[in-house]
Amino acid sequence: MAERRMFAKTIIDSDAFLDMPLSTQALYFHLSMRADDEGFINSPKKIQRMIGCSDDDLKLLIAKRFIIPFDSGVVVIKHWRIHNYIQSDRRKPTVYTEERALLTTKKNGVYTLVGDDESTVCIQDGYKVDTTCIQDASKADTQVRLGKDSIGKVSLGKDSLGEDKKERKPAARTGYDLIIDEATENDELKDAIHEFIKMRKLIRKPMTDQALKLMLGKLTALAGDDDKKKIAILNQSIANCWQGVFELKEDGGSRSFSEAKKNPALDYDQRTYSDDEFKGTDMSEWMEQNSEWIKEATV
Repeated sequence: MAERRMFAKTIIDSDAFLDMPLSTQALYFHLSMRADDEGFINSPKKIQRMIGCSDDDLKLLIAKRFIIPFDSGVVVIKHWRIHNYIQSDRRKPTVYTEERALLTTKKNGVYTLVGDDESTVCIQDGYKVDTTCIQDASKADTQVRLGKDSIGKVSLGKDSLGEDKKERKPAARTGYDLIIDEATENDELKDAIHEFIKMRKLIRKPMTDQALKLMLGKLTALAGDDDKKKIAILNQSIANCWQGVFELKEDGGSRSFSEAKKNPALDYDQRTYSDDEFKGTDMSEWMEQNSEWIKEATV
């Protein structure tokens, strides 16, 4: 495995990347540095803990589609082939062949899950795309070659012969669609709800129909009939990969993940002590006087 990695500015200078917190950006760089020669990492949570990042940072990279997760716990850098191209004689094939088989590569080199996009290119033997596939521009053959059989013949499809196209059946409506249609007629709000459902799927916390109804009920309790506020609340949860919806704060943000799981024993008013207060203070006496507070704070 190579010791050096490169990063394409088209990715790390994009607004989507720079809008993420610095801790999330740092996690992306560390994951990329420790990936194998095809962009796979088998210990993302270990790397996350090692550099002091939170679960939110990893979830945000997944939600923003900078990494693709698998059920095995392995992740892959989505834009790996844009960042790095390693020649076949130097590249060590990934050992995560099952996960690799679930991916295809777009024409621009971006990994995508099989079925996510039809505009893909073939990957020889799963991963063997070497330098022989890249033509030398100075030797490219620009001539158009026509065989005897191809001259004067025109290929005609069924559509060109005047046959009617088969009517495509409309996509089946899901339980989500019916619930959302009952909740609102606002198209922008519907789009925001669908994006929230999509985010929940990306962080592997899909919603049941009942969970969606409960979320919409809470959304109405928070925003009433104000559709703009509902959209803002949903966008807030989507941006932070939260599983629920929460009241907006005045500064435009919302409660953080750490605040949502705050230990009530640590919810106390902090006090700043001056140097004069500590002069001549017996610490054992101070600890005895504040024993109850110390006990609660260390629970």
